[in-house]
Parts: sequence; C-alpha cells; structure tokens
Amino acid sequence: MLDSDLAKIYGVETKSLNRAVKRNTDRFPKDFVFQISSHEWENLKCQIGTSSLEHGGRRRPPYAFTEHGAIMAANVLNSPRAVQMSVFVVRAFLKMRALLGDKRDLAQKLASLEKELKKRLDVHEAVIVTILQRVMDIIDPPALPAAPPKPRIGFNP
Repeated sequence: MLDSDLAKIYGVETKSLNRAVKRNTDRFPKDFVFQISSHEWENLKCQIGTSSLEHGGRRRPPYAFTEHGAIMAANVLNSPRAVQMSVFVVRAFLKMRALLGDKRDLAQKLASLEKELKKRLDVHEAVIVTILQRVMDIIDPPALPAAPPKPRIGFNP
C-alpha cells in the first residue's frame, strides 16, 4: 500500500506519515516499508494519472507499506483515526486466528477420517482382489496337476 493511500486511511497528511516513519526507523525494517524505485514510480504515475512536479506533484517516489508496516504505522501515528484503525486491525487479526484455529481442528479431523477410510479401503481392496481371483478361477480354472505316475508292476530294485 502506498504512503498516500495509508495516510488517507489513517486521516493524516502523507508528509506526516512519512515523517513519523523516518523518526521511528527502528520500527520499520525493510520488510515493513520500502521506497519504490524511480522506474517503478514512472510506471505507476502513468497508470494512476499522478500530476507532474509542475502541477504540485510528488518530488520523490512514494513509500510502500506491507501489512506489518501498515500496522506499525498505526502504532506510531497519534491521530484518533490511526488509534481506531490500530484497534480495528488487532481485532481483525484476532478473528482471523479464531477462524484459522477452527480450520485447524477441521483439518485434523479430516486427516484422521482420511486415515480411517484408507484402512477400510485397504481391507475392502484385499477382499475385492480375493473375490476377483475366485471369479477368474471359475472362468478360467487352473490346469489340473498331472496325475502321479503309476507304480510299476513287478520287481523294483
């Protein structure tokens, strides 16, 4: 999320947000916030129709915030809206954890059900193979074993 969009959500000016980030650099590692490259900024300006510098546009490429950076920004800003959003985000994460916890239980139940079904299928599969073998024996009976040789009559040394 770009800094200007995040500033609108939190009800502060973009420069106030960026100033708060610069004052708290230890709270914003590179995986929380980063500045997009000038090439990316040029492409983005073409896509969103941002005004040029002559018309009061930005002088530098904007900062981009990850979800963790957006939460951290709410913690360092002192606007009432930022405080509300911080509480909202924490509640959203709590709900997500609760939902994921329910899904984990379901996943474990499904895994145990799958194991039980596999065991049953293995038993049924063995029975089916036995039945098919018997049917094949009826259709094409195995050759009868050769008759044992008859004993010779007479003197046997």
